[in-house]
Amino acid sequence: MKIDHVHFYVEDAKVWRDWFVHHLGFQAVAKSISSFHTCTEVVKSGAVCFFLSSPLLPTSPVAKFLLQYPPGVGDVAFAVEDVESAIALAQMHGATILQPIHERQVGTAFIKCGKIAAWGGLTHTLIQRRCPEVGIDDTKKELSLSPCPRVPVSSSITAIDHIVLNVAVGELERAVAWYENILDFQPQQAFKIKTDRSGLHSQVMVSRNALVQLPINEPASSNSQIQEFLDVNRGPGIQHIALRTTNLVSAIAKFRASGLSLLSVPQSYYSQLKQRPGLTLSPLELEAIAQQEILVDWQEYPPLGAQQTAPLLLQIFTQPIFQQPTFFFEFIERRYQAQGFGEGNFRALFEAIESEQIKRGTLQ
Repeated sequence: MKIDHVHFYVEDAKVWRDWFVHHLGFQAVAKSISSFHTCTEVVKSGAVCFFLSSPLLPTSPVAKFLLQYPPGVGDVAFAVEDVESAIALAQMHGATILQPIHERQVGTAFIKCGKIAAWGGLTHTLIQRRCPEVGIDDTKKELSLSPCPRVPVSSSITAIDHIVLNVAVGELERAVAWYENILDFQPQQAFKIKTDRSGLHSQVMVSRNALVQLPINEPASSNSQIQEFLDVNRGPGIQHIALRTTNLVSAIAKFRASGLSLLSVPQSYYSQLKQRPGLTLSPLELEAIAQQEILVDWQEYPPLGAQQTAPLLLQIFTQPIFQQPTFFFEFIERRYQAQGFGEGNFRALFEAIESEQIKRGTLQ
């Protein structure tokens, strides 16, 4: 299993196509897959593919979604080896089948897909390609790259690292069981983050082949940022998507130059980093990281016999990209086979978002 694409439901697909092109250096795909009631644009960067849909008529499924939820992720599509088995497993465990399996041809590939209801307004499309080597990026007869309306920054985004789902208080165990039973995910890391003001509980779910990582959060206090998301989103949903890059410092400098708004990190954070055991960054590297306000985490005491260079995790987060404080992006670089999510960074992110909550007046 792997992530095939993520489908955003927005008010104006063309505006958001231009946003991804201008701010993140995505390329716009020329072939339209719109229908009479829905406009759909497609943008790509590396292995990352986003569908952006907006309603043309009130009968559009996107219009119905936007009546209930603010703009955001409506569907996460997974490529699977056997869609019939995947849908049968989902059905056996009580999942709601929204679209039965149907087959269509895209270029030279034959695609079978079905759709299931997930958590809140989220759905999952399950896709099987008869010719695995043919994907949306190389079906050239159907999809080609169009000239972009603005000159894009050169994007170094290569893949989706993980996708984060927020659920209501008391629903974490049920959501974990749902992904275990329906999609055969397995539990991995668990976090409990608590500050003086609020908290959250998180359980990371991973597909059997470890290519899909899905942390699930629930609020641990009534004023938690997770609860604020649930209130504004009017239910559970995707809080953020982490996009992987090979050179985060360079990428963020370009994104900032394009006008992308990112969460602030106080410089005192970097003074504290220097006090932690095991920091392998040179003073020059740390200065460049601090200038871009990037979070850093590593294992302070690696196990005996571990490689000399400790795995290092670099992360940074955008401000919410839509008008309401719901969905945002994370950018991540994993050095030396760094795994997991970095509990230190997780807490730093939580505190940074708390600062934004205080500015909005939703946290005292």
